[in-house]
Amino acid sequence: MIDKNNIPKHIAIIMDGNGRWARERGLPRTAGHRRGIARIKGIVGAARELGIKAVTFFAFSTENWDRPKKEIDMLMQSLNKFLDKQIDELNKNNVRFKVIGRASPLPEYILDKIKKAEDTTRDNTGLIMVLALNYGAKQEIVDAVKKFTNSVVEGKASIDDLDTDEFSRYLYTADLPEPDLLIRTSGEMRISNFLLWQLSYAELYFPKKYWPDFKREDLEEAIREYQKRERRFGAIPCWKKG
Repeated sequence: MIDKNNIPKHIAIIMDGNGRWARERGLPRTAGHRRGIARIKGIVGAARELGIKAVTFFAFSTENWDRPKKEIDMLMQSLNKFLDKQIDELNKNNVRFKVIGRASPLPEYILDKIKKAEDTTRDNTGLIMVLALNYGAKQEIVDAVKKFTNSVVEGKASIDDLDTDEFSRYLYTADLPEPDLLIRTSGEMRISNFLLWQLSYAELYFPKKYWPDFKREDLEEAIREYQKRERRFGAIPCWKKG
């Protein structure tokens, strides 16, 4: 049973294994990506019902531009179709949609669709669904440094006031709670330049299932594993006190 009083507020997910899922079935990589994008809908629905506040999906990294153009075009077209089909449903279910990452060099038609989706769901108060798109954590930190530096130059901030809480306000995720749990599917045990600052104290979970096969019961198992752990944030374990 899941303890409803100990649900992670924010879950970050690296959706890994689409290509291997397709290859093992004799399918092109693009088939795995299509299946993977379709899987997002079910996990969003499950997260909403479980009372999770935010889910961030690592959809496309800044390094993914090195992939074959055909694969990139398919990913962008699939994302476009997902937004066309799902945003009205997300809005109906009080889900707020948000994208983090750099705008350039995303196609203009994707940027227009993202803006429309974010505007449509902006006032929703339920689950926050975040897509990390053209995202890299090192790049995010560099962008945050630039934003803070500009604020200092403009007289809106002071170097003496900078601490970790203040710096977090310049990140793409400034309005989100830090992730409590990171899930990376396919058994790979790497963070891969994803939310490096935000994951400082997150619990890490690496199921062997490929992302296209990751279902609600797998999400629930991840949460049960999370609930078995003692989060200390650098403090002394409870059993050692006294």
